[in-house]
Formats: sequence, C-alpha cells, structure tokens
Amino acid sequence: MSAVVHAQAPSHGVGVDSTSGTRRIFVFWVPLIAFIVLTLFPFYWMLLASLKANSELYNLRSFPFWVSTPTLDHYKYLFERTLYARWLMNTLIVSVASTAISLLFGILAGYALARLRFWGAGVLGVAVFISYLVPQTLLFIPMFDVIKTLNIGDTRWALILTYPTFLIPFCTALLMGYFKSIPRELEESALIDGSSRLRALLYIVLPLAMPGILSAGIFAFTLSWNEFIYALVFITTTPMKTLPVGVVNELIRGDVFFWGSLMAGALLGSVPVALIYSFFVEHYVAGLTAGAVKG
Repeated sequence: MSAVVHAQAPSHGVGVDSTSGTRRIFVFWVPLIAFIVLTLFPFYWMLLASLKANSELYNLRSFPFWVSTPTLDHYKYLFERTLYARWLMNTLIVSVASTAISLLFGILAGYALARLRFWGAGVLGVAVFISYLVPQTLLFIPMFDVIKTLNIGDTRWALILTYPTFLIPFCTALLMGYFKSIPRELEESALIDGSSRLRALLYIVLPLAMPGILSAGIFAFTLSWNEFIYALVFITTTPMKTLPVGVVNELIRGDVFFWGSLMAGALLGSVPVALIYSFFVEHYVAGLTAGAVKG
C-alpha cells in the first residue's frame, strides 16, 4: 500500500506544478504583455505615420500596421520648413531652469515642513499641496497681468518664472514625505557634534534623499516639457514657442493637418523624457513610494 502511495506522489506534484505554471501565465504574463502592448502602441503608431508617404498615409486600402515604402520626408519638412530645432531648444532651457528652481525651493520647503517644529506646520503643508490642485485655467489670467507688469512677455523668463508655481507645491509635498522617512537621529547626532542645520542638510539628508529628489526632478521636468496652456498664452512669436505649442500651431492650419510631420514631431519630442525615465526609473519608483507612505 505504501509503495502505491509513493509511486503516485511524483505525478501529483507534477500536476500541481503544471497548474501553478498555467495560472502564472494567465495571472502575470498575459496582463503584463497586454499592458506593454497598450503602452507602446501609440509610439509604434506615431513611428509608422511619420515614415509613411502621404500617398500611403491617406490610402485607406493600405495595410495600417506596416510601412511599405518608408520615407523621411516628414522629418525633413519638420527641420527644414519649421523651427522645430529652435522649439526643442526653448523647451529644454525652460524645462531645465524651471526644474532647478522648483527643486531648490521644494527641498528647502519640504525639509522645513518635515523637520522644523513650528506652529501651523501641518496646516501649511496641506495648503501647499492643495495649491498644486488649483487648475491652470484659473491662474493664467492673473499671471498674465503679472508678466505684463514685469515686462517679460514673449520671453523664456515668462515660462521659467511661472512654471514653478505648479511645480514647487508637488515637489514640496513629495520631498516632505521622503524627508520624514529619514531617521532624525542622524541629524541630531551631527547637530550635537557641532554641525549646523544647513551642513547637516547638505551632507547627511540630501545624499539619503537622492531617490526622492530624482523622482521630484523627473516629475517636474516632465510637466515642464509637456506644459501647453502657459506656453500658448504667454508666448506669441513663433521663434520663442515651446515644442508642444509650436508643433500644434504650425502643423495644424485650419482644417489641414500635416499628420506625418505631426507624428514625427510628437515622437521626437517624447524621446528626451523617455530616456530620463529609463535611466532613473528605479529611483523614481523608490522616491514616489517613500513619499506616498510617509507623506
């Protein structure tokens, strides 16, 4: 009887492993593959549209998911007939400058709200985050008056100084949660040894908070790169436009859409942000997780 039991045991284990493997495929791999396909399909579609000639692009009988005769005419039009390179440089300068300003003030404000004990710190932290939720459609009119008073309209400074108004609140809230996850004992030991508060922040807190700082910086850079409303209202001349506004205004003329060049511009405009995410994705996720848990 025992021999029969021992003989049947291996076959039972194989059945369990087979069932577990099948379940893993349907529970894990199928949703993962579906998610990857749905996420990357828009980029694949933009690539196809940017490489198709107009005759193939507007031919409804052609196979939509492949290119029969690839061409770079849309990319040539983008760089030769428009100021795409200038728009790209404007967007890069504005995004880097506004991100740097937002990180500087976000680090100082987040550290103060997380570490310094003063009356109303909790209420002030909530108020800072709530200010991030105010829609830009309510703010661009009063901000336009400020820009007009400062006489910086139609310049990069109009965007560099207004973008931090919605970037600093988020950076502050995220970094405040991350600073709370760092043990206070590290700073207290440095302060007891004679270090100043600023020195402890620079040499102890900031290195430990680097994942949170990177995640806040990536988020701020992405928002600045894709911002549309402020760039549309505050910038009027074509050479000073940013990438989202320039591509839309110059490649959509009335009811005529230059789809090939539009897709080429959108695809090239998404490359810098995609590269940043690919290099710092681990730190980005770690920073968001710690900020959400401790915030």
